[in-house]
Amino acid sequence: MQDAEESQPPNRWLITLIIVSLAQALGTGGISLVYPFLPLYIQTLRDAQFISPELLAGLVIGMPPLVASIAMPFWGRLADQYGRKKMVMRALFGASIVLLLMGFAETALALIALRALQGLTSGIISSSMALVAGETPRERIGFALGTLQVGLFGGAAIGPLVGGVLAERFGFQVPFLFTSAMLVLAGLLVTLGVRETYKPATDSRLNLSPLEMTRAWRGILRTRGVKTVYSLRFLNGFAQRSVMPIAPLFVMALIPGAMAAGASSYAGLVLTVSAVALTAGSFVFGWLGDKWGFRNVLILASLMAMTFYIPQALVSNVYQLLVLQALAGIAAGGVLSAPAAMLAKYTDLGDEGSVYGLDASVTSFSNGMAPMTASVIAAMFGLRAVFAAVAIYYLTILLIGAQLLPKSKRKIFRFSVGAAAGS
Repeated sequence: MQDAEESQPPNRWLITLIIVSLAQALGTGGISLVYPFLPLYIQTLRDAQFISPELLAGLVIGMPPLVASIAMPFWGRLADQYGRKKMVMRALFGASIVLLLMGFAETALALIALRALQGLTSGIISSSMALVAGETPRERIGFALGTLQVGLFGGAAIGPLVGGVLAERFGFQVPFLFTSAMLVLAGLLVTLGVRETYKPATDSRLNLSPLEMTRAWRGILRTRGVKTVYSLRFLNGFAQRSVMPIAPLFVMALIPGAMAAGASSYAGLVLTVSAVALTAGSFVFGWLGDKWGFRNVLILASLMAMTFYIPQALVSNVYQLLVLQALAGIAAGGVLSAPAAMLAKYTDLGDEGSVYGLDASVTSFSNGMAPMTASVIAAMFGLRAVFAAVAIYYLTILLIGAQLLPKSKRKIFRFSVGAAAGS
């Protein structure tokens, strides 16, 4: 396999980064476009009256990542053996077809089944991360993955707002058509614009036996620090996805009755503000991680996220929620970007597909369980209890990061929390 730094012209990695970031912005923007109204859309379908709204919301949001947690390690292994660009194309074009079909679902069961199929064909984020990580010099990995998060959450920031407005103006079907078109455009952008320099070893092709795959995954998991990072990614998935299914319902509880018709738009605004802040935080903390160390960045960011989520359980209006979501989103960007960069630092060139395939499996499983868990928490203890649970997730990330992550040799500075934990 070729070293990315030797095999490509100067700054070619930067061109790849820009194109993939734009494609990911379109792809994730299109997919997130349907999130604000999905919990409301599924309640309009036949057979929805037999399940509580909270549990339906959890199922329809959580099904794709839950199924993806099973499929993603295999897609990642295929990326290492056949190329990462092909996996990005597969994920984008596959998602465009499935999202188009969702607009024509007639029953809640059919919509949930299509969401499961979306998870089976997914992998936009993980394959994009593997592609960029494999093409980027290691000393710029924090900047590159942080920039990639800008594309990811830039799209996720605009998508919910646009989706909420489209759903209210034109009905629930039009946003699905719009989403499908965005995904096709993203797929064409990668197909025509990216020139991948990674060349799989000839003898690795068709080596897809379960034994060989298991051996490769086991080798990755034995690398120092990797299992700890995966545990952090798992918890971060819970922290990030818990609010999504209850946001429309919580917003409806906060706004006056006369404004209830605009719940989709308000919910989209809340998710958009959070995603914009997350985008900025990912970029800034990714850049800082290259300079100060990703462990230090993780500790600070998780402390900030915990601090800003606690008062969200006590808000009395949408505007308070928006401000706190923005502050928490900036901090959450660091919790997201730091572990992703750690994986590239801890592992070898040539394994990016498998590394981020496993990462996608871990995060997808948590992303799938988080909405369902949040729905159960909301049904049992109320919607506000979900925000308290998210604060606990970030506290756990803080403690694990401070105690178990390998300490950087570059001790430019030391956070007081890390020092208290024995760093």
